[in-house]
This record gives sequence, C-alpha cells and structure tokens, in this order.
Amino acid sequence: MTVAGLGALQWFNVFADPEGGLSVTEAHAAATAGTLLLVDIRRPDEWRATGIGAGAVPLDMRRDDFTQALEELADGDTSREIALICARGVRSRRLTARLRAAGFDNVRDVPEGMLGSGAGPGWLRSGLPVHDQG
Repeated sequence: MTVAGLGALQWFNVFADPEGGLSVTEAHAAATAGTLLLVDIRRPDEWRATGIGAGAVPLDMRRDDFTQALEELADGDTSREIALICARGVRSRRLTARLRAAGFDNVRDVPEGMLGSGAGPGWLRSGLPVHDQG
C-alpha cells in the first residue's frame, strides 16, 4: 500500500474501533434523553454543510478556550457523561484522549462520526435528525 493510500484509509478512519465508544444511535438517544452531553467538535463550515445532530451542542475544538467552554457546558462537572462527535471519528478519538488526561473522567468517542467510518455508517446515513447551524 502506498503512503497516499494509507493516508486515505486513516482519513476515512477505517481503523476505527467501536469498542468503548458509542454508536450514533446510542449517542442520539442518550443526548435527546438528557443523560449525555453530546458535543459536535467540528468546524462551523462543517456544521453548515451537514447540520448538527439533534441533541448535540456545537463547540469548535480549535477554540483556545475549548476545555474551559466544555467544562461550562458540563456545569463544572468533569465527571458528567460527555461524548464527542466529528466527521469520521478521527478528531473525536484524539480529543477524547486529551480530555481524559485533562481530568474529564467520563468522556467517550462516537467513532462513526457524522459521515461514517470503519465503525459504522455515521449519523447522516443512519437517518438520524439534524438541525441547521446558520
């Protein structure tokens, strides 16, 4: 396999491991029930292109104050159940690990992402509802 081919596989996240993560249907059900803080960490242009999953809160992971903003969303409770979703599970996996190291005890990944990955079809192809982000 070429380096470019391997890069494409990683971009699509074919190596996604659903173990320990939440499926998009589990994340949606828990977020809409209010038992989970689901955070869409993608960029604003991505939110505009696809919408944001119903029940999710948009929070651009590139913000300098991301950790502080996330803690505020969690009402200061770093043990609150939080799940991160991005496009294909690559960024959410990385950020999940960083947040755990920063003291968030109950943060999980949604490895399918909005667009699908090796972990599953993703939010959009699963037909889960979205709302627009203007």
